[in-house]
Amino acid sequence: MQTDCNQRLARIAAHLHPPGLQMGERSGLRRSECRAKGGAPGFKVAVLGAAGGIGQPLAMLMKMNPLVSVLHLYDVVNSPGVTADVSHMDTSAVVRGFLGKEQLENALTGMDLVIIPAGVPRKPGMTRDDLFNINAGIVKTLCEGIVNCCPNAIVNLISNPVNSTVPIAAEVFKKAGTFDPKRLLGVTMLDVVRANTFVAEVLGVDPKDVDVPVVGGHAGVTILPLLSQVKPQYTFTADEVRYLTDRIQNGGTEVVEAKAGAGSATLSMAFAAAKFADTCLRGLRGDAGIVECAFVASQVTELPFFASKVRLGRGGAEEIYPLGPLNDYERSGLEKAKKELASSIEKGISFVRK
Repeated sequence: MQTDCNQRLARIAAHLHPPGLQMGERSGLRRSECRAKGGAPGFKVAVLGAAGGIGQPLAMLMKMNPLVSVLHLYDVVNSPGVTADVSHMDTSAVVRGFLGKEQLENALTGMDLVIIPAGVPRKPGMTRDDLFNINAGIVKTLCEGIVNCCPNAIVNLISNPVNSTVPIAAEVFKKAGTFDPKRLLGVTMLDVVRANTFVAEVLGVDPKDVDVPVVGGHAGVTILPLLSQVKPQYTFTADEVRYLTDRIQNGGTEVVEAKAGAGSATLSMAFAAAKFADTCLRGLRGDAGIVECAFVASQVTELPFFASKVRLGRGGAEEIYPLGPLNDYERSGLEKAKKELASSIEKGISFVRK
């Protein structure tokens, strides 16, 4: 009888003191008695930078994902509020919040998938290269935490500039002796999402029926949509190719300018990140035929990192596909992309090695 009473009190306390807003010792209640142990079978996912413009909608979308059993939300500010808010959603994932560097270890311990949108957003007139000095240090610190707490987790890196932050993460992991190239994935899904949307507009079809491979990197001319390989098959005019390529490459700038100083592409990025995370979780579950584009360590080109189609599985990016046949326009674009990518990759590597 007393045990039943204690359990009921524990359940009530879990609502009055949401998991992640650390319960004080004086309450006499322990997390182990509450649902905070985990609700449903699934995977443990951490979002680092959960209180930001991308992090908040991403946290909501991951809370909605039935493959997530435990969701850790970390940031250096405002994560308790985001945690309380998201935790009220009636989905099965248990939400825990973590605030500040001293709680980073707890946020990361035992995670299967770590998603990193942390960093400052791009503002009007700011290039992705301008973001480097600020975001590079943030990514380095978070990846050092991953090394110590969940070295076998799959890492989805969103923080811009991705062309440089992925090499930074790789160098941190290499230094620690934990680097597994299959488990470090730069998220370029927004370029694919935009390409599918813009191409669908031209074709007059539903975007869910369109698949455009986007290779290269995740900034400006490094973003190379392979319109010759679009599904369903379609032959675009030269003007359509130029229009679509330019719009896909400059989609981020389109949003930054439209928001007129109020932010960057946060909602569409959160959608794309959640979509990509879902494919990673389905790969972890063992689903077959999961293929998406991502910026990964590869030998597809002479560059050490390159975005291309990968097959996702229990080990992460288990297979990297070749580019396939390119037309003259795409071959020209590829050379421009590689030139730009080479300097961005080197900048990331040098940041850690200096």
